[in-house]
Amino acid sequence: MSPSAAVLETVLTHRAPDRRGKVRDIYDFGDQLLIVATDRISAFDYVLGSGIPDKGKVLTQISAFWFGRTAEIVSHHLLSVDPDDFPAEARAHADLLRGRSMLVRRTTPLPVEFVARGYLSGSGWKDYQRTGRVCGIQLPPGLRESDKLPEPIFTPATKAESGHDLNITEEEAARLVGPDVLAEARRLTLRLYRDGAAHATAHGIIVADTKFEFGLVDGRGPAASRLLLIDEMLTPDSSRFWPADRYEPGGAQPSFDKQFVRDYLESIHWNKQPPVPSLPDEVVARTREKYLEAYRRLTGRELN
Repeated sequence: MSPSAAVLETVLTHRAPDRRGKVRDIYDFGDQLLIVATDRISAFDYVLGSGIPDKGKVLTQISAFWFGRTAEIVSHHLLSVDPDDFPAEARAHADLLRGRSMLVRRTTPLPVEFVARGYLSGSGWKDYQRTGRVCGIQLPPGLRESDKLPEPIFTPATKAESGHDLNITEEEAARLVGPDVLAEARRLTLRLYRDGAAHATAHGIIVADTKFEFGLVDGRGPAASRLLLIDEMLTPDSSRFWPADRYEPGGAQPSFDKQFVRDYLESIHWNKQPPVPSLPDEVVARTREKYLEAYRRLTGRELN
């Protein structure tokens, strides 16, 4: 089992994280950042009282797998996952950080999330029911929830500090990042999705949709040529993974992520307001196993 989230949150005991997300803590080392993936889990926009053991390791190691596999397609921010390469202050905590931390190059993150959808689900399904479109993209009539789309579509979203992200059109995204940057990010998003989805399908997983983030690095040349893929990549937290052998369009699908957590929270009729509940051991164990199963299938490895 992995160390507790409480231990990880104080791993660099004389300093707080320079930024704390729902799952990740980020430490600033100048032109490099140390991203520590904790075992925290969020649902309905709140971090829950229980962590999922090894979740942070799954997110880190599956991202590292994809960064390596797609390096010929896109440049990325990952420098190392080996604590021996980390700054001295972090190396002192190598045992806690190993397997769940990435040393990355600093970038200027773009204020847009770049989403690829191959199936009609989630907020895309809600948009389609209301308008027949997803992010302004007209889709054929008569599609069902979870249907495979004729072709993958690109649907950007704004990045929210809290609450749900907001789907936007390509025109709106272009105003935020510039048309040249958007065109390159769109190309890369769809290429990465197709590559990742093909690999996942061969291993029994449907990637219904996924989101990517990009950052700009300093240097000469047009901004589009200085894009780096950042954050995480094709993980159960950033993607909708479905078991291929249980796929039945026409409704919601079983998944490899927080399904057991959401189902439990709905069953206890939590009002989605503080105080935030903790999870029973059974829900924690079943959720952990789903994350591990996704990792094993996609990478062919055991978690380190």
